[in-house]
Amino acid sequence: MPDWLIAIVLGLVEGLTEFIPVSSTGHLLLTKIALGLTDPTWDTFIVLIQLGAVLAVVAVYFQRLWQVVVGLPTKPEARRFALSVIIGCIPAFAAGLLLHGVIKHFFENPFLPQVICVSLIVGGLLLLWVDRSKLPVREEDGMALSLKTAFLIGLFQCLSLVPGVSRSGSTIVGSMLLGVERKAAAEFSFFMAIPIMVGAFALDLLKSYKDIDPSHAGTIAIGFVVSFLSGLVVVKTMIAFIGKRGFTPFAWWRIVVGVIGLGLIYMPR
Repeated sequence: MPDWLIAIVLGLVEGLTEFIPVSSTGHLLLTKIALGLTDPTWDTFIVLIQLGAVLAVVAVYFQRLWQVVVGLPTKPEARRFALSVIIGCIPAFAAGLLLHGVIKHFFENPFLPQVICVSLIVGGLLLLWVDRSKLPVREEDGMALSLKTAFLIGLFQCLSLVPGVSRSGSTIVGSMLLGVERKAAAEFSFFMAIPIMVGAFALDLLKSYKDIDPSHAGTIAIGFVVSFLSGLVVVKTMIAFIGKRGFTPFAWWRIVVGVIGLGLIYMPR
Protein backbone atom coordinates (compact mmCIF):
# COMPACT_ATOMS: atom_id res chain seq x y z
CA MET A 1 0.00 0.00 0.00
CA PRO A 2 1.50 3.39 -0.99
CA ASP A 3 2.30 5.87 1.75
CA TRP A 4 -0.32 8.40 0.61
CA LEU A 5 -3.06 5.77 0.95
CA ILE A 6 -1.81 4.72 4.40
CA ALA A 7 -1.90 8.41 5.36
CA ILE A 8 -5.54 8.63 4.29
CA VAL A 9 -6.48 5.48 6.21
CA LEU A 10 -4.74 6.61 9.41
CA GLY A 11 -6.14 10.14 9.04
CA LEU A 12 -9.66 8.75 8.71
CA VAL A 13 -9.23 6.47 11.72
CA GLU A 14 -7.92 9.37 13.84
CA GLY A 15 -10.57 11.87 12.80
CA LEU A 16 -13.52 9.48 12.95
CA THR A 17 -12.67 7.91 16.30
CA GLU A 18 -11.04 10.69 18.36
CA PHE A 19 -14.28 12.23 19.62
CA ILE A 20 -16.54 9.21 19.86
CA PRO A 21 -16.25 6.76 22.79
CA VAL A 22 -14.49 3.95 20.91
CA SER A 23 -10.78 4.68 21.62
CA SER A 24 -8.91 6.37 18.78
CA THR A 25 -5.58 5.15 20.20
CA GLY A 26 -6.83 1.56 20.26
CA HIS A 27 -8.14 1.78 16.71
CA LEU A 28 -4.94 3.40 15.44
CA LEU A 29 -2.75 0.74 17.07
CA LEU A 30 -4.91 -2.07 15.71
CA THR A 31 -4.85 -0.42 12.26
CA LYS A 32 -1.07 -0.18 12.39
CA ILE A 33 -0.83 -3.86 13.28
CA ALA A 34 -3.30 -4.82 10.54
CA LEU A 35 -1.31 -2.83 7.94
CA GLY A 36 2.01 -4.22 9.19
CA LEU A 37 3.43 -0.75 9.96
CA THR A 38 6.54 -1.40 12.04
CA ASP A 39 8.51 1.71 11.00
CA PRO A 40 8.60 4.13 13.99
CA THR A 41 8.13 6.97 11.49
CA TRP A 42 4.42 6.15 11.49
CA ASP A 43 4.28 6.72 15.26
CA THR A 44 5.52 10.26 14.68
CA PHE A 45 3.03 10.64 11.83
CA ILE A 46 0.14 9.73 14.13
CA VAL A 47 1.32 12.28 16.69
CA LEU A 48 1.32 15.04 14.09
CA ILE A 49 -2.10 14.33 12.58
CA GLN A 50 -3.77 14.47 16.01
CA LEU A 51 -3.53 18.24 15.82
CA GLY A 52 -5.83 18.13 12.80
CA ALA A 53 -8.56 16.52 14.91
CA VAL A 54 -8.04 19.14 17.66
CA LEU A 55 -8.51 21.95 15.14
CA ALA A 56 -11.81 20.37 14.10
CA VAL A 57 -13.24 21.00 17.60
CA VAL A 58 -11.89 24.54 17.61
CA ALA A 59 -13.44 25.20 14.18
CA VAL A 60 -16.90 23.92 15.16
CA TYR A 61 -17.00 25.68 18.54
CA PHE A 62 -14.93 28.71 17.54
CA GLN A 63 -17.64 31.29 18.16
CA ARG A 64 -18.53 29.95 21.63
CA LEU A 65 -14.89 29.52 22.59
CA TRP A 66 -14.04 33.02 21.36
CA GLN A 67 -16.86 34.46 23.44
CA VAL A 68 -15.32 32.74 26.46
CA VAL A 69 -11.88 34.16 25.67
CA VAL A 70 -13.08 37.76 25.25
CA GLY A 71 -15.38 37.39 28.25
CA LEU A 72 -12.70 36.24 30.69
CA PRO A 73 -11.99 39.74 32.09
CA THR A 74 -15.64 40.68 32.65
CA LYS A 75 -17.90 37.60 32.68
CA PRO A 76 -17.90 35.25 35.72
CA GLU A 77 -19.52 32.45 33.68
CA ALA A 78 -16.66 32.58 31.15
CA ARG A 79 -14.06 32.35 33.91
CA ARG A 80 -15.96 29.50 35.55
CA PHE A 81 -16.13 27.52 32.29
CA ALA A 82 -12.42 28.02 31.61
CA LEU A 83 -11.61 26.99 35.18
CA SER A 84 -13.82 23.89 34.92
CA VAL A 85 -11.90 22.74 31.82
CA ILE A 86 -8.54 23.39 33.49
CA ILE A 87 -9.57 21.58 36.68
CA GLY A 88 -10.95 18.69 34.62
CA CYS A 89 -7.62 18.28 32.83
CA ILE A 90 -5.36 18.42 35.89
CA PRO A 91 -5.79 14.75 36.96
CA ALA A 92 -4.90 13.40 33.50
CA PHE A 93 -1.89 15.71 33.15
CA ALA A 94 -0.65 14.71 36.61
CA ALA A 95 -1.26 10.99 36.02
CA GLY A 96 0.47 11.18 32.63
CA LEU A 97 3.59 12.70 34.18
CA LEU A 98 3.69 10.53 37.32
CA LEU A 99 2.81 7.24 35.60
CA HIS A 100 4.84 7.73 32.43
CA GLY A 101 6.85 4.54 33.03
CA VAL A 102 3.73 2.46 33.65
CA ILE A 103 2.03 3.85 30.54
CA LYS A 104 5.13 3.15 28.45
CA HIS A 105 5.11 -0.43 29.75
CA PHE A 106 1.50 -0.80 28.62
CA PHE A 107 2.36 0.22 25.07
CA GLU A 108 5.50 -1.91 24.90
CA ASN A 109 3.78 -5.00 26.27
CA PRO A 110 3.72 -7.88 23.74
CA PHE A 111 0.08 -8.45 24.74
CA LEU A 112 -0.90 -4.89 23.76
CA PRO A 113 -3.40 -6.02 21.06
CA GLN A 114 -5.15 -8.29 23.58
CA VAL A 115 -5.26 -5.48 26.17
CA ILE A 116 -6.84 -3.14 23.60
CA CYS A 117 -9.45 -5.69 22.52
CA VAL A 118 -10.45 -6.57 26.09
CA SER A 119 -10.63 -2.87 26.99
CA LEU A 120 -12.86 -2.26 23.97
CA ILE A 121 -15.24 -5.05 25.01
CA VAL A 122 -15.39 -4.13 28.69
CA GLY A 123 -15.79 -0.43 27.87
CA GLY A 124 -18.52 -1.25 25.37
CA LEU A 125 -20.49 -3.26 27.92
CA LEU A 126 -20.15 -0.44 30.48
CA LEU A 127 -21.21 2.18 27.93
CA LEU A 128 -24.19 0.02 26.98
CA TRP A 129 -25.26 -0.24 30.62
CA VAL A 130 -24.85 3.49 31.30
CA ASP A 131 -26.72 4.50 28.15
CA ARG A 132 -29.67 2.24 28.94
CA SER A 133 -29.85 3.13 32.63
CA LYS A 134 -32.16 5.93 33.72
CA LEU A 135 -29.55 7.87 35.62
CA PRO A 136 -30.65 11.06 37.41
CA VAL A 137 -29.71 14.25 35.58
CA ARG A 138 -28.50 17.18 37.68
CA GLU A 139 -26.51 19.24 35.16
CA GLU A 140 -27.57 19.92 31.57
CA ASP A 141 -25.11 22.52 30.27
CA GLY A 142 -21.65 21.35 29.26
CA MET A 143 -20.36 24.91 29.62
CA ALA A 144 -21.70 25.42 33.15
CA LEU A 145 -20.69 22.33 35.11
CA SER A 146 -19.76 22.67 38.76
CA LEU A 147 -16.04 22.65 39.49
CA LYS A 148 -16.48 19.53 41.64
CA THR A 149 -18.13 17.68 38.75
CA ALA A 150 -15.39 18.81 36.36
CA PHE A 151 -12.67 17.51 38.70
CA LEU A 152 -14.40 14.15 39.15
CA ILE A 153 -14.81 13.83 35.37
CA GLY A 154 -11.07 14.49 35.16
CA LEU A 155 -10.45 11.55 37.47
CA PHE A 156 -12.51 9.32 35.18
CA GLN A 157 -10.45 10.58 32.25
CA CYS A 158 -7.34 9.07 33.86
CA LEU A 159 -8.74 5.62 32.99
CA SER A 160 -8.03 6.41 29.34
CA LEU A 161 -4.31 5.99 30.02
CA VAL A 162 -5.01 2.26 29.61
CA PRO A 163 -4.88 1.40 25.88
CA GLY A 164 -8.34 0.84 24.43
CA VAL A 165 -10.32 2.52 27.21
CA SER A 166 -10.98 5.79 25.27
CA ARG A 167 -10.56 9.34 26.52
CA SER A 168 -13.98 10.45 25.32
CA GLY A 169 -15.55 7.21 26.54
CA SER A 170 -14.19 7.53 30.07
CA THR A 171 -15.19 11.20 30.34
CA ILE A 172 -18.68 10.62 28.92
CA VAL A 173 -19.41 7.60 31.12
CA GLY A 174 -18.01 9.43 34.15
CA SER A 175 -20.09 12.52 33.37
CA MET A 176 -23.31 10.54 33.05
CA LEU A 177 -22.64 8.65 36.29
CA LEU A 178 -22.18 12.04 37.96
CA GLY A 179 -25.55 13.28 36.72
CA VAL A 180 -24.58 15.18 33.56
CA GLU A 181 -27.04 14.98 30.65
CA ARG A 182 -25.55 12.88 27.85
CA LYS A 183 -25.34 15.62 25.19
CA ALA A 184 -23.76 17.97 27.73
CA ALA A 185 -21.37 15.14 28.65
CA ALA A 186 -20.29 14.81 25.01
CA GLU A 187 -19.77 18.56 24.64
CA PHE A 188 -17.68 18.82 27.80
CA SER A 189 -15.63 15.89 26.50
CA PHE A 190 -14.99 17.91 23.32
CA PHE A 191 -13.83 20.93 25.32
CA MET A 192 -11.54 18.84 27.54
CA ALA A 193 -10.00 17.29 24.43
CA ILE A 194 -8.46 20.59 23.34
CA PRO A 195 -5.90 21.14 26.16
CA ILE A 196 -5.37 17.40 26.69
CA MET A 197 -4.61 16.68 23.03
CA VAL A 198 -2.55 19.84 22.55
CA GLY A 199 -0.52 18.93 25.64
CA ALA A 200 -0.03 15.34 24.46
CA PHE A 201 0.86 16.60 20.98
CA ALA A 202 3.47 19.02 22.36
CA LEU A 203 4.99 16.37 24.63
CA ASP A 204 5.14 13.72 21.90
CA LEU A 205 6.52 16.22 19.38
CA LEU A 206 9.24 17.23 21.84
CA LYS A 207 10.28 13.58 22.13
CA SER A 208 10.05 12.63 18.46
CA TYR A 209 10.81 15.78 16.47
CA LYS A 210 14.22 14.36 15.51
CA ASP A 211 12.44 11.50 13.72
CA ILE A 212 10.51 13.87 11.45
CA ASP A 213 11.77 13.57 7.89
CA PRO A 214 11.10 16.67 5.73
CA SER A 215 10.70 14.38 2.72
CA HIS A 216 7.52 13.01 4.35
CA ALA A 217 5.89 16.45 4.50
CA GLY A 218 3.42 15.58 1.74
CA THR A 219 2.30 12.38 3.47
CA ILE A 220 1.91 14.21 6.79
CA ALA A 221 -0.11 16.96 5.10
CA ILE A 222 -2.50 14.39 3.61
CA GLY A 223 -3.05 12.70 6.98
CA PHE A 224 -3.46 16.06 8.73
CA VAL A 225 -6.12 17.30 6.30
CA VAL A 226 -8.00 13.99 6.32
CA SER A 227 -7.92 13.94 10.14
CA PHE A 228 -9.24 17.51 10.28
CA LEU A 229 -12.04 16.98 7.74
CA SER A 230 -13.24 13.66 9.17
CA GLY A 231 -13.04 15.07 12.71
CA LEU A 232 -15.07 18.06 11.55
CA VAL A 233 -17.85 15.78 10.32
CA VAL A 234 -17.91 13.83 13.60
CA VAL A 235 -17.95 16.89 15.87
CA LYS A 236 -20.66 18.58 13.78
CA THR A 237 -22.96 15.55 13.74
CA MET A 238 -22.29 13.73 17.03
CA ILE A 239 -24.47 15.84 19.35
CA ALA A 240 -27.53 15.43 17.11
CA PHE A 241 -26.74 11.73 16.66
CA ILE A 242 -26.54 10.90 20.35
CA GLY A 243 -29.67 12.98 20.96
CA LYS A 244 -31.55 10.52 18.75
CA ARG A 245 -29.72 7.24 19.29
CA GLY A 246 -27.61 7.65 22.40
CA PHE A 247 -24.29 5.87 22.79
CA THR A 248 -25.57 2.34 22.15
CA PRO A 249 -24.25 2.15 18.53
CA PHE A 250 -20.77 3.08 19.77
CA ALA A 251 -20.98 0.50 22.55
CA TRP A 252 -21.81 -2.26 20.08
CA TRP A 253 -19.05 -1.07 17.74
CA ARG A 254 -16.52 -1.42 20.55
CA ILE A 255 -17.74 -4.90 21.41
CA VAL A 256 -17.72 -6.08 17.77
CA VAL A 257 -14.24 -4.68 17.07
CA GLY A 258 -12.89 -6.17 20.30
CA VAL A 259 -14.36 -9.62 19.61
CA ILE A 260 -13.16 -9.63 15.99
CA GLY A 261 -9.71 -8.48 17.12
CA LEU A 262 -9.41 -11.30 19.66
CA GLY A 263 -10.67 -13.77 17.05
CA LEU A 264 -7.99 -12.70 14.58
CA ILE A 265 -5.28 -12.78 17.26
CA TYR A 266 -6.07 -16.31 18.37
CA MET A 267 -7.08 -17.68 14.97
CA PRO A 268 -5.04 -20.80 14.19
CA ARG A 269 -2.45 -20.10 11.49
